[in-house]
Amino acid sequence: MSKYLVEDTRKVTTHRLIEMKRKGEKIAMLTAYDYTIASIIDGAGVDIILVGDSASNVMAGNVTTLPITLDQMIYHSKSVVRGVKRALVVTDMPFGTYQVNADEAVKNAIRIMKESHSDALKLEGGEEILPSIRKILDAGIPIMGHLGLTPQSINKFGTYTVRAKDEAEAAKLCRDAKLLEEAGCFAIVLEKIPAVLGAKVASELTIPVIGIGAGGDVDGQVLVSTDMLGMTADFTPRFLRRYADLHTVISDAVGNYICDVKECDFPNESEQY
Repeated sequence: MSKYLVEDTRKVTTHRLIEMKRKGEKIAMLTAYDYTIASIIDGAGVDIILVGDSASNVMAGNVTTLPITLDQMIYHSKSVVRGVKRALVVTDMPFGTYQVNADEAVKNAIRIMKESHSDALKLEGGEEILPSIRKILDAGIPIMGHLGLTPQSINKFGTYTVRAKDEAEAAKLCRDAKLLEEAGCFAIVLEKIPAVLGAKVASELTIPVIGIGAGGDVDGQVLVSTDMLGMTADFTPRFLRRYADLHTVISDAVGNYICDVKECDFPNESEQY
């Protein structure tokens, strides 16, 4: 049984997240891509569920997040939303759906919201995509920003190493964070940046800052659910803490099933009609 019991079962909203920051209450966020996992982590009390474009890696086996399509993100989001009662559901806009121009961005954003029933969207980038962010916000759609290591730009970076270690990139990240807040974003994800920089950004913004590899002095944390549950055994970044070893549990269970079938032990008499 979970050590943490949620007393407030009201639906989490963007307004409540800002209240949590003001009160100093940390925000817990995890990814989900299907109904079953979404319903489990929502029932456990997570505050935000991200339908991440990491589904491209986790669900489809792609090397990067770039190949996943708008239709696929809508499919995963619809599945997740059906399993959620309390958490705020945020959907990643996939690569190519908001970078072309603001009109294309708002058209795709509206489609995601109408078809998936997600609560909000997440976009990667700062000043470069502000026109798209503003147009989507003007349409009444909440946006979570994403700065630091932005996986959709991996071909530009050429590496998944820590971002914003030098002074110029750190200054740009701080500037971009303030621009996103001023534009109207309700929160920002900071990925794989120095902890000192994460703390600085969180202290200077009034909106929540959610970290993944951004230190402990931000307003909340996010992890990919399959990573923290220990299903991806070969992924071991410094920021990841594994809370289970489901890779071993599932492998052992499947192995036992195979043995029982091969040895005619399953089904037994009580498991037949």
